[in-house]
Amino acid sequence: MLTIGSASIVTTTKRKYIEMLILLFKTIIFTLLVPGIVAVIVPLLITAEVMTTDSLFLLSGLLMFVIGISIYCWCVWDFMFFGRGTPAPVQAPKHLVVRGLYHYTRNPMYLGVLCVILAWGLLYAESFMLLYGVCVAICFQLLVVFYEEPLLQQQFGTEYMEYKTSVNRWLLRF
Repeated sequence: MLTIGSASIVTTTKRKYIEMLILLFKTIIFTLLVPGIVAVIVPLLITAEVMTTDSLFLLSGLLMFVIGISIYCWCVWDFMFFGRGTPAPVQAPKHLVVRGLYHYTRNPMYLGVLCVILAWGLLYAESFMLLYGVCVAICFQLLVVFYEEPLLQQQFGTEYMEYKTSVNRWLLRF
């Protein structure tokens, strides 16, 4: 920090570092409150008390957890460092994120959450979890179509429309 008289000037680097810490804090709070409830708390309330002993279900469930959490973390990283925002709608990215997993699908973060829900179903061999996952997927579809896409079109205009025509909403495009 440079001091000139009684006034202090914070360097740009320090300011950016503080901004990123604030974004990280907001992202953690949002993650605990929204995806944490949807993908962890509710599934724990739905699942049976005992995990399956079937090794195929256990390994598949663990793999889906790793995939889902990795997808979510990668997307959060891109939102913070390239979009300069959080997954929370109140502080959405300032720049359209079209890199990383967003290069292959427009909604990878939601797919990550669905992978975690599927993981619970596999770990507990709980068929009701599939129904819950379908309900969550329908809610995601409605949220994306009726809220997010119109907002992104309004916010980013032509840039978003070009992105929308070149990248699928859900299915991966290679």
